[in-house]
Amino acid sequence: MVIRLHNSLSRSLEELRPLRPGKVTMYHCGPTVYSSPHIGNFRSFLFADVLRRFVEDQGFEVTQVMNVTDVGHLTLDDIEGGEDKMEAASRKTGLTAWDIAKKYETEFHDCQKALHVRLPHHMPRATDFIHEMGEIIDDLLHKGVAYERNGNVYFEVAKFPGYGKLSGKVLDELEAGARVAVNEEKKDPRDFALWKVDNKHQMQWDAPWHGGARGFPGWHIECSAMSQHYLGEQIDIHTGGEDNMFPHHECEIAQSEAHTGKRFVSIWMHARHLLVDGTKMSKSLGNFFTVGDILARGYSGLELRYALIRVQYRQTLNFTLKGLDEARAAIGRVNGARQRLVRIRDGVEPPGSDGIDVAVAQANDVFTAAMSDDLNVSEALAAVFEFTGACNRTHPSVAGAKAGLSAFARFEDVLGCFGPEPVADASSAAPAELLALLAQRTAAKKAKDWALADTLRDRIAAAGWKIVDTATGPRLEKA
Repeated sequence: MVIRLHNSLSRSLEELRPLRPGKVTMYHCGPTVYSSPHIGNFRSFLFADVLRRFVEDQGFEVTQVMNVTDVGHLTLDDIEGGEDKMEAASRKTGLTAWDIAKKYETEFHDCQKALHVRLPHHMPRATDFIHEMGEIIDDLLHKGVAYERNGNVYFEVAKFPGYGKLSGKVLDELEAGARVAVNEEKKDPRDFALWKVDNKHQMQWDAPWHGGARGFPGWHIECSAMSQHYLGEQIDIHTGGEDNMFPHHECEIAQSEAHTGKRFVSIWMHARHLLVDGTKMSKSLGNFFTVGDILARGYSGLELRYALIRVQYRQTLNFTLKGLDEARAAIGRVNGARQRLVRIRDGVEPPGSDGIDVAVAQANDVFTAAMSDDLNVSEALAAVFEFTGACNRTHPSVAGAKAGLSAFARFEDVLGCFGPEPVADASSAAPAELLALLAQRTAAKKAKDWALADTLRDRIAAAGWKIVDTATGPRLEKA
């Protein structure tokens, strides 16, 4: 089936037609590692993960790159009065900028694991690509689309007529917005930094081109260098949050296309902001949650993942703690049906004679159609739950149970929010929600995520059940 995705550049749905048949290249704006990742960050990261999973499900070979910004990100974008986020975190904590980056990159990877993210093929750090950034900057200087002032290097926006085509901002608007902080070094207030000189900045390098001043890269040049290194001069899909559209992605387009003379990205995709309790997430409002905050409340990574992907990425998602409880119940409902099929398949429960081939085919077709329509996860989940009900209303044969489990395995492979196949637990009368927690704990132990495994064990115990390890796997018994 044709995959149609909304291209932010054309503002329309477009068919995914990779530059190389059968092979799709994806670049995803990753974390700036100056603080603990919050749930708003992960709405965008999980959207990218589901996108990759579905494209692979449809038979494409995917190469996925997500960067780690560990230098050069300003709190006010490229406005010279801003402060690099790594430097700001260093000043507040007393740690070096390098230690800040290492600490929060490790935490980010832990969150990826907890939320069952399929790891990108490459996750480069910006600090490892200074030389490649320098090569692009040097080329832009030689082509006359960049200029140097007191060691600082700026991209000259007036030399790139297409600037603003992604965000839809006209040049007059851009110029008016830039006047809030006039920098006399610039030829034009709209020009953005490629290389910065600041003796107080902890992260500095000798300029990676002849005659350049010692300094550090601007934020935007990093992604152009890393995407080109791994994916080439042109890529199929580039994603990020809607806040990345301007100025970051706009600047990426300008510098990349001025450098190569080629169209940089075929399809741009942007996830909407996350609301919490109907408002923008804010520490001052008390509705700011890191991933760690949610896990510490006893919710699993699967439950948080479900809550963050359940609405199509271009639709507003309102996150609530009640929504996490709903996610827990939904996962339990699906896994209750899966476990019953496992018991029939494994001979623990007598098989029936009902055929579910039609239900399997219909569920797969509706699921595929929904996901092919710009990743309509809401409709895809509706297909999963309709299929769950169909399984519960029938008494399938062994062959039918196998077919049903195969369908559920596919839904899990694409969405990643239901967990591994439940174990056949014939004698346990535990509720489906607790059996889902048991399956999640088994997966956590396999991943050596002991803290999550302990949390899930405690939740099971609080419900009045205990875990008993047997030769065929763990089971639940009344405490």
